[in-house]
Amino acid sequence: QVQFVESGGGLVQPGGSLRLSCAASGISVSIRAMGWYRQAPGKQRELVAPIAVGGRTNYADSVTGRFTISRDSAKNTVILQMHSLKPEDTAVYYCNAYLPYNYWGQGTQVTVSS
Repeated sequence: QVQFVESGGGLVQPGGSLRLSCAASGISVSIRAMGWYRQAPGKQRELVAPIAVGGRTNYADSVTGRFTISRDSAKNTVILQMHSLKPEDTAVYYCNAYLPYNYWGQGTQVTVSS
């Protein structure tokens, strides 16, 4: 059974940083393209940072230059390092495969506010 457990969210001031972590089970993140997604209130879930099997990354225009996705194969986790956070980054953040499974974890809330 595939499971994703996201953690690391919280309340941060504009300009601050957070590091999100996603612990996966039931799949190996090293042999799957993975991604971080987010869903803001009243909006659809969107893919913000995918990472290919070979490590190639891509980012939504809104987060380019501020977010970095990586994977820790030894821990079977996917990391999202976020810098220069903005209020519009406020959302629940999820990880999943790039071609997502129907199952989604509980996500981790990121709130950017002064």
